[in-house]
Amino acid sequence: MKPEKVITVVQATSILVSTIVGVGVLPLPLFAVQAAETGAPFATVVAMAIASVGLVIVTLLGMRFPKLTFSELSERIIGKWLAAPMTLLIVSFFAVLSALAAREFGTVVVTSVLKNTPIEVTVFVMLLLATLSARADMRSFSYMHMFYLPVVLVPALIIVVLSLKNSNMLYLMPIFGNHRPDFFGGVFTIAALFQGYFIMTNVIPCMRRPRKAMIASILGMGIAGGLYLLLVVAVVAVFGPMETKNLLWPTLELAKTTALPANVLERLDAAFLSVWVTAVFTTLLSSYYLTVRNMTGLLRLKDHKPFTFFTLPFVFLIAMLPENVLNLYRVIEIVGRIGLVLTLLYPGALLLIAALRGVRGEAS
Repeated sequence: MKPEKVITVVQATSILVSTIVGVGVLPLPLFAVQAAETGAPFATVVAMAIASVGLVIVTLLGMRFPKLTFSELSERIIGKWLAAPMTLLIVSFFAVLSALAAREFGTVVVTSVLKNTPIEVTVFVMLLLATLSARADMRSFSYMHMFYLPVVLVPALIIVVLSLKNSNMLYLMPIFGNHRPDFFGGVFTIAALFQGYFIMTNVIPCMRRPRKAMIASILGMGIAGGLYLLLVVAVVAVFGPMETKNLLWPTLELAKTTALPANVLERLDAAFLSVWVTAVFTTLLSSYYLTVRNMTGLLRLKDHKPFTFFTLPFVFLIAMLPENVLNLYRVIEIVGRIGLVLTLLYPGALLLIAALRGVRGEAS
């Protein structure tokens, strides 16, 4: 069954932004400072550029085969026997990504808010919510992202703007950093936070005008990357690079130090956490949806709904594997870097082979 053409450019942009902006909002400034200290914003820009290369490749691939899903176009380019294991690898990676996002969510909630609640409960509830929502068709999927996007962007921008009154721009000098022991390692860790761009492989086949997919990709990456950059600048300018290194979730600490004018709210961390939960949900929904839809396509199933609940226990078990928060972030760092290579090189190889062979799909 061919995908229904229901997604507009605005909807595609909304899906991309709300997928990228998610659980990584909290530790992002820490990753950036560990990579380049005062050059944290520069490291974020470099990471965004690397992720943008992957997004452009994925978008060009989708525009070349506008009626085919990722598993179908892979088989068209390199054949079923080579494409099937690679698609399975992609599916496995995003299943692990979903599990780690849910576990990170549970860790933050249990540490900051629900201190007497077992982490298994918070993780399972979020995964169950994503599972139920992933049963929707692409039209409803896009509406969910469009509805929640302003709820995430507007409060985040307000916190950034209000926090700058406490900033010291000297903390951002020199802009390229003065001590970069693991610059590229840190950059790849940051770039891994943008891997939600792979959702475009599910979005483009459902777009009314796939030829405009590149516009949606550029806008989406610009908005999401711009927000991440502003958060890094705000955190480093307020706390400084040395203090930021001592904070596990610097963005949450930034919200704690930010107050509304006239002291209407002296701390915005509670409000920020509610917004962050929404951001986590949209990101987790996309990664889970991508996992289920690609696995359904690989197995040639017509309906992805039954597979959503089949996947849930496996993802939950993976989420419970890390022993503690330090082990969790080590796993996230390793998995993120491996996944970045996978989501960059494999689509790039497919696009190159398709160009050399002159293979392309039917015009939409």
